[in-house]
Amino acid sequence: MNQRTPDVARTDLHEHGEDLHEPEGETVTLARVTGETGGDLVLRRAGAHYEIYSNGLFLMDTRDGTSEREMVRAGLAALPAGRSRSRVLIGGLGVGFSAREALDHSKVSRVDVVELEPQVIAWHDGELGEAAEYVHQDPRCRVVNADIVAWLEEAASADKPVRYDVICLETDNGPDWTVVENNNRLYEASGLERLTRLLTPGGALVFWSANAVPSFEELLRGRFASVEVIEVPVARGVPDNLYLAREPLT
Repeated sequence: MNQRTPDVARTDLHEHGEDLHEPEGETVTLARVTGETGGDLVLRRAGAHYEIYSNGLFLMDTRDGTSEREMVRAGLAALPAGRSRSRVLIGGLGVGFSAREALDHSKVSRVDVVELEPQVIAWHDGELGEAAEYVHQDPRCRVVNADIVAWLEEAASADKPVRYDVICLETDNGPDWTVVENNNRLYEASGLERLTRLLTPGGALVFWSANAVPSFEELLRGRFASVEVIEVPVARGVPDNLYLAREPLT
């Protein structure tokens, strides 16, 4: 899940489509629990939308999800022509938009989602599940409750690892703005090596970032023959950035 500092948290509500001049209706706290990182994890409903907060900071909502969906679309569009029955790995369930985008694509036969917070998974059994049509109940979707860093380390170390055609990581805020300890390991050379081990030949790796990170782009270009940076405009603030990498260099 993404986590923002207070100033960005306020901005992010605008980025996800909230209009301050348009009343949304009553705001109701639906659940409040202690998250896996020790923070106060809250699910709220604001009119027709749902919001998740950690320690008072905005994480995500159901107002838009454009960049999350585009992350999946870009990865699938990059696959070789004619490929079907693709497997997709997504780092983070969140409100389910990324998983829903993958499940709705004709090329996809399986979606694995790794989510740290068990309560976020549980909330999809209730009202939150409406936002992405209860993705976890689709027989093609498997949601694993685990830390994505630890899960990737274990998966990549297997003698015969399960390989994915598309791997999408929307973990924390991106390469240079990690809040949760150890998430930065996803964006280091060792993390890229593990991810590459889980890619099928011709597969695509896509990273979501809240801002442009030139140093991460440089790291990717040193390890992949094809790297594309995709800017996704938001209603207010800097664009979200997607880093699409293919063809690992040997």
